Amino acid sequence: MAIDEATAGLLAQLAESGQRPLHELSPQEGREVMAEMSALAGPGPEVAKAYDEQVTAGDGDHFTVRVLVPAGDIRALVVYYHGGGWVIGNLDTHDHLVRVLANRLHAAFVNVDYRLAPEHRFPAAADDSWAALLWASERITEIAGGSVPLVVMGDSAGGNLAAVVARRARDAGGPQLASQVLVYPVTDADLDTPSYLDPENQLLLTRESMIWFWDHYAPDLGDRSNPDAAPLQAFDLSGLAPAIVLTAEHDPLRDEGEAYADRLALAGVPLARQRFAGQMHAFFTMLGILPGSAEAIDYVADHLGRQLAAEGEAQPAS
Repeated sequence: MAIDEATAGLLAQLAESGQRPLHELSPQEGREVMAEMSALAGPGPEVAKAYDEQVTAGDGDHFTVRVLVPAGDIRALVVYYHGGGWVIGNLDTHDHLVRVLANRLHAAFVNVDYRLAPEHRFPAAADDSWAALLWASERITEIAGGSVPLVVMGDSAGGNLAAVVARRARDAGGPQLASQVLVYPVTDADLDTPSYLDPENQLLLTRESMIWFWDHYAPDLGDRSNPDAAPLQAFDLSGLAPAIVLTAEHDPLRDEGEAYADRLALAGVPLARQRFAGQMHAFFTMLGILPGSAEAIDYVADHLGRQLAAEGEAQPAS
C-alpha cells in the first residue's frame, strides 16, 4: 500500500523546508538536523527517576548512559540503543521515546549514548553497546529495585547493536536476556536488495544516506561482513534470546530486517514479527507525529509482555 496520509504530509513539509539530503551533509550537520527533527515531538513524559552515569569503554574512554525509572512496580530492565546510522543521534534525540516506552512497558531503561562515527568507527559502537549491557546487568537490582528480566532494544542502527549484543551474550554465556526487540534493524551491508532499489522507498531514509552511514562507520569493506557490523552474516543464530522484529513497508532496510527474522525463525528462536504497512523508516520514533508509532509501541508492549510472562512474569504489559 502507499504511505499513509500522515507520513505523506510530513514528507511534504520536509520537502518545503529546502533541507539538503543527509548524504550531502557533514556528520555534525546531520546531527543537528536529527536534533531538530526529534524536537518536533516535544518533551517526554515524567518518570520517577532520571539520571546520567559514565561507563568505561573497552579502550579506557568513557561514554554516557541515561537511566530512566518509571513509577510503580518495575517489570524489566531494558538497555536501549538509539538509531542514527552509528553517526547521528544521542540521548536527547531518543529521550522522549524512551520515557514513553519506560512508562508504557513498566520497565526501567538504560539509554546508551555509544560513541559515534566517524570519530569512533567500527567496532566502537558495538563494543560500547556490549560494555553498556554488562554495566546494566551488574546493576539490575540497584536500578530496578529487584531481580527483573533483562532486555535489549534498539531502532535502526540501534537495532543492529541490540542484535549484536544479543549474540555476544549467547556466546559469552551471559548476561541472560529475556528478549531482543529489533525495530527496523540494520542487519547487513547489501545495498542492492529489492527494498533498497525500490524508488517508492527513498523517503526519509534513502539508499544514498545508508551509503553515507556505512562509509562513515565501516569504510573498510572487509569490516562490513563481520557479524558485529552485519548480524545477518553470523553463521549460527540458534540459542538467542526471544525476538520481536518490526519492519516498515516503505523502508530500504525492510528486506534485511525480514531476512534476519527468517533466520531467527529457522534457528528456532521464539519470534514475534510484524511489517507495518504504509510506514517508512523512523516511524517508530515519531511519537505524536505519525499514528503508526503508537500502533508499533502497542505491538511491542503486547509481545514483550508475553515474552516476559514466559520468563515468570504474572501479567503481560497493558
